[in-house]
Amino acid sequence: MSIDYLRICCLLSFGVVFFSIFEKLLQATGRSLYSTIGQVTGAVINMVLDPILIYGFNLGVQGAAYATVIGQILSALLLVIFHIRLNKEFDHGLTYAKPNKRIIKEIYSIGLPAIIAQALMSFMVYAMNLILKFDPSAQTAYGLFYKVQQFVLFMAFGLRDAITPIIAFSYGMQNKKRVKDGIKYGLIYTIVLMALGTLITELFPNFFATLFNAGQSRMYFISAVRIISISFVFAGVNIAFQGVYQALNGGMESLVVSLLRQAILILPLAWGFSKLVIQYGMDVSLIWYAFVITEVLSCLVGWVFLRRIEKKKMVFD
Repeated sequence: MSIDYLRICCLLSFGVVFFSIFEKLLQATGRSLYSTIGQVTGAVINMVLDPILIYGFNLGVQGAAYATVIGQILSALLLVIFHIRLNKEFDHGLTYAKPNKRIIKEIYSIGLPAIIAQALMSFMVYAMNLILKFDPSAQTAYGLFYKVQQFVLFMAFGLRDAITPIIAFSYGMQNKKRVKDGIKYGLIYTIVLMALGTLITELFPNFFATLFNAGQSRMYFISAVRIISISFVFAGVNIAFQGVYQALNGGMESLVVSLLRQAILILPLAWGFSKLVIQYGMDVSLIWYAFVITEVLSCLVGWVFLRRIEKKKMVFD
């Protein structure tokens, strides 16, 4: 079933690719509302088609895959229409689609580190499951917590997607004040939202345990929520930093922070703590502190990178 699902979603992935492109074009001109409309439309189409294709046409998991790609393709088409009709700042036509080596190089100087950073998310989850394999309940707890974490961090991802075009536009204008204001207020808004997310998860861990049906992993899950949630503010700042780096043509700095957060720091720390748990019978919750330590240290490195990029890039008045 996994092969059937992945084959369809990967071979017909052009829908989500073009959706991502035109989503950014609409965001770049301040029309984020229309990219949201496209995203919601795709999600609704997916939900409507799921029962029809899975049960009505008896396609099973293949029906779920087709519902997903159809939703992606139709939402991409909707964004293309929005782009052509609303983005008057762009010259439209195939004559403007000729490849340009210089522009392609500039895109990949930022895009390639971002591609690797996205891939690291899956790698980290896989590696953490290997580290926690000594205790199936801990594995389950981490898998459930990951859903809660992504729910909270999506707020930071959303702000990052707003911060990047604003700062990039101001950087292109060579307006230092607007760049600094974008960084300042972007970080402030991110910290406030992440603090709110931390407060909610710290106050209602039992609610999330019930919501995700933690079962026998309930105590592990609650301890993960209470401990790892401490790192949400630092994680949000790190995500915001990455958006700032990309806006200021600092793709490598963004990649380094991702590597620290999702591989270089987190995995050795989690592995080392797991050995202490196994050999000395320490509480499994010790492993969750690896996330807190990683985000704090990454945040410190990120701040150093930010200061260096500001000095290097913002040489204009």
